[in-house]
Amino acid sequence: QLQFVESGGGLVQPGGSLRLSCAASGFTLDYAAIGWFRQAPGKEREGISCISSSGGSTNYADSVKGRFTISRDNAKNTVYLQMNSLKPEDTAVYYCAKDPYRYYCSGYVLYQPHYWGQGTQVNVSS
Repeated sequence: QLQFVESGGGLVQPGGSLRLSCAASGFTLDYAAIGWFRQAPGKEREGISCISSSGGSTNYADSVKGRFTISRDNAKNTVYLQMNSLKPEDTAVYYCAKDPYRYYCSGYVLYQPHYWGQGTQVNVSS
């Protein structure tokens, strides 16, 4: 089955940090833009960050800019999201996706996201 496997979520206090990982299963990340998304309870899924195929271009939603960092290791077929200074409003299920048709992003989101995984839950609470 072609999908991402997200991991690294958990419970963290406000101001804390987490590093999420997103491993591709059944396909490679080469030559494709990758995006991180999240879905909070009662809200629609939203894109928060995107990285180009080479890793040379990264973009972020205003809500996470300056706190989150997206990166990728194509040799390991894995994308990461370093999350610092976490806030309660960051509580959500986090997902990644790939645009198999493009090596570039549409700002901080993908044009055509594919290969959704099950996500990893992040809870920010004291």
